[in-house]
Amino acid sequence: MNNNFDFQGYTCPVPIQPKDTVMLGHGSGGKLSHDLINRLFLPELGKAAPRALDDSAVLTLNGQRLAFTTDSHVVSPLFFPGGDIGRLAICGTVNDLAMAGAKPYALTCGFVVEEGLSFEILQRVVQSMREAAAEAGVFIAAGDTKVVQKGGADKLFINTSGIGTIADGINISGANAKLGDVVIVSGSIGDHGIAVLSAREGLGFETALESDVAPLNYLVDAMLNAGEVHVLRDPTRGGLATSLVEISEQSNAAIEIDEQTLPFKPAVKAACEMLGFDPLFIANEGKLVAFVKESDADKVLDAMKKTKYGGDAAVIGRVIEAGKSQVRLKTAIGGTRLVDMLPGEMLPRIC
Repeated sequence: MNNNFDFQGYTCPVPIQPKDTVMLGHGSGGKLSHDLINRLFLPELGKAAPRALDDSAVLTLNGQRLAFTTDSHVVSPLFFPGGDIGRLAICGTVNDLAMAGAKPYALTCGFVVEEGLSFEILQRVVQSMREAAAEAGVFIAAGDTKVVQKGGADKLFINTSGIGTIADGINISGANAKLGDVVIVSGSIGDHGIAVLSAREGLGFETALESDVAPLNYLVDAMLNAGEVHVLRDPTRGGLATSLVEISEQSNAAIEIDEQTLPFKPAVKAACEMLGFDPLFIANEGKLVAFVKESDADKVLDAMKKTKYGGDAAVIGRVIEAGKSQVRLKTAIGGTRLVDMLPGEMLPRIC
């Protein structure tokens, strides 16, 4: 393992409080991101918009409920073990729609290309997008391309938006966690963040760790057919911990998770120990966390395990109290600690 790691640009402790300028931490998906949204974007742009702040907005048009979402992707490097920026862009938007219980239908894509990028690289990315869209059963309905001068971007940025339909009777939101709900994750946590970091910094892990980037809409279909699901979230930027805190705050509910049940691959744990990272805050791109009605948890878990991307699903906790926003972690040594949002930016440009 190569231990020559440059920590410049990464922050594990609470960062210095920002002045009136944008910091890398504002893109972390954690506390600074939420502060930026609440301070600037919602007051100016959110006055007439739904305020659920879930992965997708849920709209009703002529009696049909629709999920609508958009996402921008700035990952560095463009290609990493298990994926690339193109697959990431498609899967990320498909998954945001699926987290509303929607069946993804169509996507758009916008490319910001830096002058000098080779056609070979761009074609590889576009082909990867086509393959990921086919796997998810969606199509690209529209797109746009802009080229900026050399130095005006970092090779390639991609924005994707998506729309999907929500069937009657499905009501999934971060505000719907209920007392007694069982918390399930669909598989190992932190694979994507560590795989991208390894490719970026040239870390030589002894085991071949790959990103988990994958479309989860068919997994969600299986879950919804098996039982009553109240909350779905894909723990991307900010990791599992930040997603759980968001859900706890939206639902005003206390959540307890058990450290001994959290599924981490040995390579992820080893990398986090070496670098001083908390794996609970490492990004994922092919995993989800679900809050399921207690009486249906076994059925939903069994259905997940029969799917391509849910074979390692595990129960990690439950909602233990209503009317109190808090996330607790039962540690392996028998203690309890509180879990908060990611305060700064551990791994910039991860998605």
